[in-house]
Amino acid sequence: MEAFVNNKHDDHLYRIQAWMDKFDGLSVGFTSRLGGVSQHSLNSLNCALHVGDRIEDVISNRQILAKKAGFPFDAWTCAEQVHGSSITRINMNDKGAGKYSRDQAIQDTDALICNESGVMLTAFFADCVPLYFIDPVHRAIGLAHAGWKGTALHIAERTIEAMHREFGSQPAAMHTAIGPSIGVCCYEVDNKVIDQLDCERPVMQDNGRYMLDLKETNRQFMIRAGILPINIEISEWCTSCNTGLFFSHRAEKGQTGRMTAWIGWKDEVTE
Repeated sequence: MEAFVNNKHDDHLYRIQAWMDKFDGLSVGFTSRLGGVSQHSLNSLNCALHVGDRIEDVISNRQILAKKAGFPFDAWTCAEQVHGSSITRINMNDKGAGKYSRDQAIQDTDALICNESGVMLTAFFADCVPLYFIDPVHRAIGLAHAGWKGTALHIAERTIEAMHREFGSQPAAMHTAIGPSIGVCCYEVDNKVIDQLDCERPVMQDNGRYMLDLKETNRQFMIRAGILPINIEISEWCTSCNTGLFFSHRAEKGQTGRMTAWIGWKDEVTE
């Protein structure tokens, strides 16, 4: 069963509804490309500032999403992603980082972790894999950006380790999710990529290349880090197959916007 569902067809957002039903106060999900104000190839809910969009349109889109997710815009917190494996713990002093500009974002970071309420962690995607983490015992959360480079650098395992170190999170008590991203059906790579991944090697195709399943690779790395398989949600959505709903860097040859993954505990005072 698909973990990311759109229950409100007028808001174009895909939520992990099972988590939100189970964990009171949690807001978590992934945007489609629909429901915003951006134009042309960025139509319409582009939330990234690095793709040539009008700054005022990106800010408007971010405000739209924050409201629909149940947060004030001041809660929006994001990083300047670099396809690496650095992880930053967010506290209340960091709340709002990057909401208006890239230079105010958490720099050189591809995963954010937090145990504060009222903070909306966000990250940007257009084929790369969004990874979500929740420790309901310590009310800790994490969000990571995993392209093939981040996957090869074990950002999934490193995020789990960071949450254990910072919050006392026990992997066996955690829940994780793998969001909409490019699927094995569309992600063809060469030896340069495969050689850097510590996973079972896919079968080589006749053209000497491989169809890589980044979602399954990250799932296996999560299991290796101690996450119980039953506690891993995984989306069946392929962003490259569904460009009517999602931005896809590969399918649209780089001329596209970015979706947003988000997770946060809503502050009861602001509801």
